[in-house]
Amino acid sequence: MMKRALVLLVCLSLAFPAWAAEEFFLADVQVKGNQRVKTDDVLNAVSIKPGQKVTPADIDAAMGDIYKMERFSDITSDISGEADASVLTFIVQERPLVRNVRFEGNDKLSTEKLREVITVKVPDIYDPFEVNNSVEQVKVAYIMEGYYAAEITADSHVNEKNETLVTFRIKEGDIVRIKDIRFDGNTVFDEGDIRDAMDTKEKWIFSWITDRGNYNELLLNQDLERIADLYFNEGYVRVKVREPVISLVDNDKHMLLLIHIDEGPQYRMGTVDAQGDLTRDKEELLALVGLNPGDVFSRSQLRKGVEIVTDVYADQGYAYANVSPLTRANDESKLIDMMLDIEQGPQVSVERINITGNTKTRDKVIRREMKLVEGDLFNATNLKRSKARINNLGFFEAVDVGTSAGSDDSLMNIDVNVEERSTGTFSVGAGYSSVDGVVAQGSITQENFLGRGWRLNLAASLGSESTTYQLGLTDPYFLDTRWTLGGEIYKTEREWSDFSRDATGFAVKAGHPVGEYSRVLVTYRFENKEIYDVAFSASPSILEQEGTSTLSSVTTTYSYNTTDNRLDPSAGTDLSATWEFAGVGGTEKFSKYILDSRHFWPWKWDTVFSAHGQLGYVHALNGGIEDVPIDERFFLGGIYSLRGFDSREVGPRDFRGDFIGGDTEAYFNFEYIFPLVKDLGLKGVTFFDVGNTWNSEDFLGEDDEAFASWRYSAGAGVRWLSPMGPMRFEYGYNLDARDYEPKSKFDFMIGRFF
Repeated sequence: MMKRALVLLVCLSLAFPAWAAEEFFLADVQVKGNQRVKTDDVLNAVSIKPGQKVTPADIDAAMGDIYKMERFSDITSDISGEADASVLTFIVQERPLVRNVRFEGNDKLSTEKLREVITVKVPDIYDPFEVNNSVEQVKVAYIMEGYYAAEITADSHVNEKNETLVTFRIKEGDIVRIKDIRFDGNTVFDEGDIRDAMDTKEKWIFSWITDRGNYNELLLNQDLERIADLYFNEGYVRVKVREPVISLVDNDKHMLLLIHIDEGPQYRMGTVDAQGDLTRDKEELLALVGLNPGDVFSRSQLRKGVEIVTDVYADQGYAYANVSPLTRANDESKLIDMMLDIEQGPQVSVERINITGNTKTRDKVIRREMKLVEGDLFNATNLKRSKARINNLGFFEAVDVGTSAGSDDSLMNIDVNVEERSTGTFSVGAGYSSVDGVVAQGSITQENFLGRGWRLNLAASLGSESTTYQLGLTDPYFLDTRWTLGGEIYKTEREWSDFSRDATGFAVKAGHPVGEYSRVLVTYRFENKEIYDVAFSASPSILEQEGTSTLSSVTTTYSYNTTDNRLDPSAGTDLSATWEFAGVGGTEKFSKYILDSRHFWPWKWDTVFSAHGQLGYVHALNGGIEDVPIDERFFLGGIYSLRGFDSREVGPRDFRGDFIGGDTEAYFNFEYIFPLVKDLGLKGVTFFDVGNTWNSEDFLGEDDEAFASWRYSAGAGVRWLSPMGPMRFEYGYNLDARDYEPKSKFDFMIGRFF
C-alpha cells in the first residue's frame, strides 16, 4: 500500500509541478486510524513537527519512517487548511493482532512440538514474513521426522476487532523412508564400507519400531563428513563428497539417495619434524604422533597424536600448551610435510577447586574423588580421571569438569559442576520371575544417604519360592579415610524341589584400595541355617544335611575395575578373586575360591563385544564333596550362568537323577550387544555360553563322560535400562539337549544385569 501512496505522490508532482514545489507551514501533525499503537509513538518515529515548513518529499520520507515501525499494512497522508497554517494527517491501517495460532491435520507431531518451532508469537502483530518462516520451520520439523512429502500452508482470518487467527493447515502424508542409498565415484571403499560409516540407514522390516531408514537432513550432513573422514584417514585429502541427489519414488512413499564422491589421489607423509618448546627429545615426541615419512597420511592418527603430545605437556603442568600440526601438501609429489609447532606456555598450578550444582551431596564427597588438590601442578590425565571417578559415583545426571584462569598466569582454577539426580528409590510392587515365580517386593534404597555417599538398603521380597529381608549400610570413606566399612543383617528362605533352606545372619565388611582401580575387601559372615522339608526321594547327600547348622566365615575379595560405566559398561575390565574360609568357629567347615572376569570391547555403531568367565572350586576342610554344604556347592543353569538350561540343572546328578551340585565349576559367556532404540536405552544381545560343574573325582575319572563334558547354548535377547531398573528378556537354545532337558528356555529378570 505504501508503494501505491508513493506512486500517487509522483503522479501528483507530474500533474501539478507548482504544487509539488510548494511548501506547507504545519500548524499541527495528527494521526488517524491507530487503535493499539500510541499516537506519540508514531509522531516520535518521524522528524516532522508542528511549526516546520515541509515539502511533499518530506512527507513521503516521514511515511517511510512510519512504515519502518512494521506495525501498519497501509499508510496515506492528507494536507488540509491553508498553506501557511496546514494540518498534516497520517492515516494508518494497523496490522491485525495475532490472537491465536491453530494447527489442523497434525497427527504425527503434537501441537506442543509445533508451537515450539514456529516464530509467530501470541499475542503479537501479524507479520507475513514470520508466518512464511513458520511454514518453513514446520516443514523442517516434519522432514526431521521422515515426513519428507508433508505440505504446509497458512491462512489468517481478521475479525471486526482487527484480531486474527493464524491457521497452519498440514497434509502430513506417509512417512518417507530411505529405500536405497547409492554411491557414485567410489573406488577406494566399497558401498558396504561407506554405509557402515553412516548413521543414516536404509529401511528394514522393523523400521516402524526403530525408525531406521527415516530421513534426517542434519544427520545426513554429518554422514557426509564421516564419509570424507574415511578418505582423509587413508590419505585422500582432496576428496569431495557432493550433496546427495534425493528422489521420491513409489508415490512419494520412499526415497532414493545418490551420493557422488570425487576421491582424488592418495597422499603420503613427507618430512616429519618438530619445533618450538621441546621438553623431550624431538624423536620421542614425533614417535608419539605415530606418523613417519612414507606412511599413508591419516587425519585421525594426526589428531590422536596431537592429543597425546598435548597431554604429555599438560601432565607436566603446561595447561596452556599449544601443539599445532602445520601441514603442507605437495600436489606434484603427493606428499604432505608436517611440522609440529609446540608452544608450552607457563607451568600452571591448581589454585582453587570450585564445586557447584551439588544441592544435596556434600562437597567432600566430590572432592575426595579428585586426583588433584589445591597447590598441585596441573595434570591433564588426573583431571580426566577425576571426572570419571565423580561420574562413577552414580549420584549425578551430568558431570562437567573444566578450568578457568586463576589470579595470575601461573595459577588455574578447576571448576566442577554437577547436576544432582535422585539417588533414593522407594518401590512396592509385584511381578513374575521365571526363576522365583510370583514375587511381591518392597524396597528403600539410598545410594547417597544424608548426602555423605553412604549406601542404605532396606528391602523385602516375598515370592512363591523365596523370601528375603535385608537391611544394610556401607560407608565407602569411613571417618573420611580411604577405608570402606559396612554391615548388613538378613533373613532368607528358599524352596527347591528337593529341600528348603532358611538362613538368618549378619555380615560386617571392611576394605581399602590397593591401587587406582583395585580394592581389597574382607567380610565376616555369621549365619544360622536350617535345611528342612527334604523330600523322601532326595539324594542321600541331601538327606544327610537335613537339620540346623551355623556358618562363621571370612571372605577376602580382590577386585579390579576399569569399566567406563558400572551399570552399562562398554569398555574396560571387571575382575574379582574371592576366597571364603568357613572355619572360624561354626559347624560348617569349607574353603571356597571363585575367580570371575569380564572384559568389554567397544566396536562399530555403538556396539559392544564382551567375554565373561568364572572358575570356582570348593572343598571341605575335613572330608569329601559330601561334607560340603549343599547350598555352597556349584549349580549352573539359568539366566545368570548358562542360558537355555533350567536353573540349577547343569552339573552332577546322583544315581536317582537328582542334581547334587559340584565342587568345581567353569563357565564362559560371549556376548555381542547392539543398540535397538538409543533414546530409550533399548539394546539387543546375541550370546554363546559354554560350561559345566563337576565333582573333582568324577571329573578326573575315565568312565563318567556325563559329568566331564562341556555344555553349550546360544541365543538372543533384549535388554532395557528402564525407569524401573535394568530388564533382561533372553531366549537360549540348548545346543546339546539331553532327553531330560528342554531344548530351549525363555528367561527374564528385573533388577540387575548379568
